[in-house]
Amino acid sequence: MHGLYIGLSLTAGVMLGMIFFGGLWWTVQRVAGSERPHLLLAGSLIVRAAIVLCGFYLLLSVSWHYLISALIGFIVARGLLTHHLRRERGTRREVEA
Repeated sequence: MHGLYIGLSLTAGVMLGMIFFGGLWWTVQRVAGSERPHLLLAGSLIVRAAIVLCGFYLLLSVSWHYLISALIGFIVARGLLTHHLRRERGTRREVEA
């Protein structure tokens, strides 16, 4: 049963990472066209950080093992999203050429 909860916290970490880094990507895409980029950047950071910190805090309140698992998932999400976006960007360049 403990392994199941570790797996669920790992999945939660991946989801938190997708929210954080996906939100960062969304923000960066819209900064150039924004009338107030400083507010967009600051607001995005505050919202993304609040969501992630609340998620990590909830997992830590249960056990530090779950927090470590979620942090690993968070890092994995960064790698997955980076890989996906690089691949997608490369595909677009091939189509444009």
